[in-house]
Amino acid sequence: MLLAWTTVATPEDAARLARGAVEAGLAACVQVEGPVASHYRWEGRLETAPEYRLLFKFLPEQAGALETWIQARHPYDTPEWIVVRAEHVSEKYLSWARGTSTPAPFPPPPSSV
Repeated sequence: MLLAWTTVATPEDAARLARGAVEAGLAACVQVEGPVASHYRWEGRLETAPEYRLLFKFLPEQAGALETWIQARHPYDTPEWIVVRAEHVSEKYLSWARGTSTPAPFPPPPSSV
């Protein structure tokens, strides 16, 4: 199993991405936390902003499609996308994830019209 993180500025964007990824079958589960305080440098300035962190749980075979899906729908120009491999996942949870992550036909990205 893989885990990935991203952040967004609003709870509405967090819910939209979380629900959409699960509905598309690209993630077994997405947890939303926040707000969290993010401290970072952007365009040469130190910034602090409240954000909502999303934790995606998904199977390795979903990795490319999930990243493409997120990049096409994320509201940020440069979204955080960090993926790590889980060292251990219980067999029962992994079986559940496999059963819920069979993707539906891959949805097209939102139109820019």
